[in-house]
Amino acid sequence: MPVQRLKAFLDKNDIRYVLISHSRAFTAAATAAITHIPGKEIAKTVMVKVDGQLAMAVVPASRHLDLKAMEDELGTYEIRLVTEVEFQNVFPDCELGAMPPFGTLYGLNVYVDSKLEEDPEIAFNAGSHRELMRMQYADWERLEHPRVLRIATRSKHERLEEERLTASRL
Repeated sequence: MPVQRLKAFLDKNDIRYVLISHSRAFTAAATAAITHIPGKEIAKTVMVKVDGQLAMAVVPASRHLDLKAMEDELGTYEIRLVTEVEFQNVFPDCELGAMPPFGTLYGLNVYVDSKLEEDPEIAFNAGSHRELMRMQYADWERLEHPRVLRIATRSKHERLEEERLTASRL
């Protein structure tokens, strides 16, 4: 069971969490829809290379990682997305693409978009495409010590929703 390593880590650190089982979902948007959790509260882990070093970029599921913004924030030479083949062996206890945003478990740096700080809780894949974990953002941040940056842009859906809300107020 992929979630065992993560649960042991959280239990060892006396962190409260909820594990949510759901039908199989391969995207953060699908997971949000199935679990009825807003996409802005689901932390999507995107694997990148920062100047050649593998790292995790964690952004709200309702947004997209902006590589140029991340380069600017970090002042780095190059940031690029990596293919699943490039990181599949780094997470032997996780289903491909369902890794939780815990770089400390895998020896990786973690960069998080500042939007995730706005909600008291976050949810994320727990190592499989059928399990989601929900916990306090403050607990996650305390364990991970991520570098908080502005690295995500609004998705088309999020922009349209904001426009609709603005129009309805007029």
